[in-house]
Amino acid sequence: MDRRFINLLYFILTVLALIVFLKVINWLPMAFQKETLRRYSSIDEVRSRLNISDIFIPSYFPQYLSWPPSEILAQTKPFTAVVLEFKHVEKGDTTLIITQSSSDAFVAERKIRILQIKERVRYNLKGRDAILEAGVCNNDEPCSRISWNEGRYFIHVIMRSTPHDLIKIVNTMIHKSDS
Repeated sequence: MDRRFINLLYFILTVLALIVFLKVINWLPMAFQKETLRRYSSIDEVRSRLNISDIFIPSYFPQYLSWPPSEILAQTKPFTAVVLEFKHVEKGDTTLIITQSSSDAFVAERKIRILQIKERVRYNLKGRDAILEAGVCNNDEPCSRISWNEGRYFIHVIMRSTPHDLIKIVNTMIHKSDS
């Protein structure tokens, strides 16, 4: 009986050691690669840890959108990118996603995806040449997206709504004097 108890104890200790080892192995890349895409708790944390000063945030939000962002993702390698997600206060689903990136190929639309684009137009956004798209997402819900170049960043904003609310929001992200 003592031998079985000792074997059981060795087994438990081995499993615990393996769990600790796997946790450390999982943690190491994140500890040494702070610049790769990961979650942050606040916009200020992104600014301070990744030294990204230009984060484009709207000053206007409809009352049905939550503040602060429900999810913040950011990276500086292999290129700079910031993703801000905002939830609907009552429904709890992601309703607005703002993506800014130094790569034109990066668009974070995993939670909101336009399934059918019904209209695509060029739009003058305070002197910037933007592309405005209107269409439908899941359940024939209206969705809209606007994309433009802001200095060294490509900005993509997608929202579960008509273009009317989207335009009101993005108009407060930039100022006429910005270049």
